[in-house]
Amino acid sequence: MTLKCGIVGLPNVGKSTLFNCLSNAKAQAANFPFCTIEPNIGMITVPDERLNRLAALVNPARVAPATVEIADIAGLVRGASKGEGLGNKFLGHIRETDAIIHVLRCFDDGNVTHVDTTVDPVRDKETIDIELQLKDLETVESRLAKTEKQAKAGNDPEAKRLMRLLTAYKETLLQGKSARTVEVEETDRKMAAELQLLTNKPILYVCNVDEAALPDGNHYVEQVRRAIATETAELLVIAAATEAEIAELDDPEERQLFLADLGLDESGVNKLIHSAYSLLQLETYFTAGPKEVKAWTYRRGAKAPQAAGIIHSDFEKGFIRAEVIKYQDYIALGSEQACREAGKIDIEGKDYVVTDGDIMHFRFNV
Repeated sequence: MTLKCGIVGLPNVGKSTLFNCLSNAKAQAANFPFCTIEPNIGMITVPDERLNRLAALVNPARVAPATVEIADIAGLVRGASKGEGLGNKFLGHIRETDAIIHVLRCFDDGNVTHVDTTVDPVRDKETIDIELQLKDLETVESRLAKTEKQAKAGNDPEAKRLMRLLTAYKETLLQGKSARTVEVEETDRKMAAELQLLTNKPILYVCNVDEAALPDGNHYVEQVRRAIATETAELLVIAAATEAEIAELDDPEERQLFLADLGLDESGVNKLIHSAYSLLQLETYFTAGPKEVKAWTYRRGAKAPQAAGIIHSDFEKGFIRAEVIKYQDYIALGSEQACREAGKIDIEGKDYVVTDGDIMHFRFNV
């Protein structure tokens, strides 16, 4: 499953520092480092204590964590929607992502220059928003002109529905609001997704602070919180410079001591990875056996055959049933055999909606 988050922001806000920290993220249960698959794109492992606990019980030959793809997109500038600063190329990179991580500078440092001279995260947010909104408006107006002709040419209910949706987006964008603020009916969600509007993507705002502002933030962060209050968006506070120091510590115990001194129980990088995973509406099911304990990524709400298809398309085509053990039952009883003897393996059919943490075994016939 290749779903991707893109890290965006103005130049010098800490995007590359965060991306470099992510590049050092390793799974807790196995040595599974960052792997570059093309410039500025990384496959990052998702830390999951459940995987570690399953591996400790099964003692497999191999442990495979879940992953999420994150792209470091070069800093946008004013005029990007009109091609400034290679803007069209960068906006194209954002279009290829499924969710956005927007990094905002929320720290003062005279040694780090700001493209607009002063630190103002709300202004910076609006700068990026405007560029994305202008590009979306261009997309919507172009599509609206074509759809209007189709709607007037005959009795095409699909074209009329699309026209209503596009009109709602246009009115919203002209008000300086993002497309994600438009309430879309359930029947139109697929149509809306196909438009691939930049400001319709789920978004996480990352406030990059200095160490003194951990863990809750500072007055800059409060300004951002107020600015996004009406958006459907999440916010995370991270000190990128501190995360860079943590990333240099190879000893897990040293890392934990460092975090404890800061009053943190988990690194900001781990929180960011989990937030990105959630932002993409991803969850995890497991397969567990002597050869491998593996975390599989699926979209929230997937049914058993779809989950099986993630392993191999034949599993979905020939799906018969799924044998499901709840994670807590497996941990409590200690093995698949013990769960079987205790009657804790459920036999589920095609309509079963997979639950995060399920341990699954699929029966199929092709």
